[in-house]
Amino acid sequence: MQILSDMAVHFLKKQEFVIVSTLNEDGAIHCSVKGIVGIAKEGQVFLIDLYRASTYNNLKNNPVITITAVDGHLFTGYSLQGTAKMVEREEIKEHLIVNWEERVLQRISKRMVQNMKDDKPHGSHHPETMFPLPQYLIEVDVEKVIDLAPAQLKKGPE
Repeated sequence: MQILSDMAVHFLKKQEFVIVSTLNEDGAIHCSVKGIVGIAKEGQVFLIDLYRASTYNNLKNNPVITITAVDGHLFTGYSLQGTAKMVEREEIKEHLIVNWEERVLQRISKRMVQNMKDDKPHGSHHPETMFPLPQYLIEVDVEKVIDLAPAQLKKGPE
């Protein structure tokens, strides 16, 4: 595993979601959106998956995974390459489930506040309220970290 820099950990913790890339049985790249529920500086990232669909099937056959997060405003981001292990729902540590629930509530609250500021209707446009319970956890052992910021914007060695 590759140790994650403090900057990378801080950046990833701020992300509402990340893009997860896996390989399907034909070797084609499949991308999906997942939520981070935990990060270990020692080189592990924990993602919740709400469905047992393409990502699940791809990881069953090939554990290679890439996590990508970007901030278009700051022109920065990271791509983490590694190997995934799937953890069944009943084996997920409780603090990771609590973290996921808190993040969902934060997103709903943030959207509600923004809607009030923008004077938008306060209807029920909160897709998170319709999410199913997490199906499994993706535990990623990070093997390589790629800083996506252009060289002239980097603040020094990580």
